[in-house]
Amino acid sequence: MSYQEAKAKYASYHVDADAALARLKTIPVALHCWQGDDVRGFDTDPAKPLTGGIQTTGNYPGRARTPEELMADMDMVLKLCPGTKKLNLHASYAIFEPGEWADRDKLEPKHFQKWVDFCKERGLGCDFNPTFFSHPKCDPLTLSSPNEETRRFWIEHGKACIRISSYLAEQLGQPCVMNIWTGDGFKDIPGDRMGPRARYRQSIDEILSEPYDFKMVKPCVESKVFGIGVEAYTAGSAEFALSYAAFNKDKCIPLMDNGHYHPTEVVSDKIPALLAFFPEIALHVTRPIRWDSDHVVLFDDETKEICREIIRCGVERVNIALDYFDASINRLSAWATGFRNLQKSLLFALLQPNDELKTLQDKDNWTKLMVVQEELKTLPFGEVWDEYCRQCGVPVDGEWYDTVKNYEKKVLEVRK
Repeated sequence: MSYQEAKAKYASYHVDADAALARLKTIPVALHCWQGDDVRGFDTDPAKPLTGGIQTTGNYPGRARTPEELMADMDMVLKLCPGTKKLNLHASYAIFEPGEWADRDKLEPKHFQKWVDFCKERGLGCDFNPTFFSHPKCDPLTLSSPNEETRRFWIEHGKACIRISSYLAEQLGQPCVMNIWTGDGFKDIPGDRMGPRARYRQSIDEILSEPYDFKMVKPCVESKVFGIGVEAYTAGSAEFALSYAAFNKDKCIPLMDNGHYHPTEVVSDKIPALLAFFPEIALHVTRPIRWDSDHVVLFDDETKEICREIIRCGVERVNIALDYFDASINRLSAWATGFRNLQKSLLFALLQPNDELKTLQDKDNWTKLMVVQEELKTLPFGEVWDEYCRQCGVPVDGEWYDTVKNYEKKVLEVRK
């Protein structure tokens, strides 16, 4: 079947495929830098283990070891993925001149100049994340620590990241979403649950006292259900993060990671719940299996449902980023697979007759609503997706994997 035939099939359900493709091209999705080097960064010893609730499994050959290698790998992925992209950086990816180094509380915009140059050359915006993990100053707590010196160090890190985010937004002319997440918590049952949360709240207050333009810098507070080493308690729980954002709507927004909830919860249902109260939200899209395991995003039911709610509720109100890291498979394939699957899910959502489905629900016509939703699943979606890839100048499905394997042979296998 050709694209024109597929377009006609969708038109019979009152869906304009051309309009869907045009709209999808305008939706930015942030590509996370940490998939390429297993969340190692460039500011600490890469031989040391990750700490603070972060763990990457696998040792597939070819991990990026330098900024140059990471940028080269990202360039390859950008060529394989359609759509509008942003870069998503962690503070630990600061790039220092030879002989130079700054601890995280002393980071400056100049340490991200090469990333700004990278983005400018490729027309990318950039989001940013303070790095509250894998550092000697994690005791193991950070913003919620009872140790004033520890807490002050991480508050100053957060403030530095506000300044860096402002610089990224100014230089690139696009808003920068700056996400505050820590793995602060306890392995076993705590004797004091209130104290860490009170300190956490005060620390975030101090970070957000750093001046910034809320239209261009969008701080987020991200929640967590639990993680390795913090199985019993996390300071930044869902209730904490959402309450903080609700009481500070003039200076931050909530961020939901769909891996940061209990296995029976779905973030797709939470999107309209939050957008009933918040002007905008942020999302980290991943694939949890039993918990926040950060598997590569698939074109699966929940990813499609998340994207359907994004489109239905107003995509301009949702800041979308990917967040996963798999070191057990080719890292570029993981990047490209996840990004392309999120794009597929957004396209699938745009190819729904959403106004008609809403009308059927409002008229209590659940019979036809079910019938139409099920029939939409077997429409020739693949032809529309291939047309989108062609229009964006990237390979269609079935044509990009060999490119990655050739790159692996010529570039990744040489890295030792």
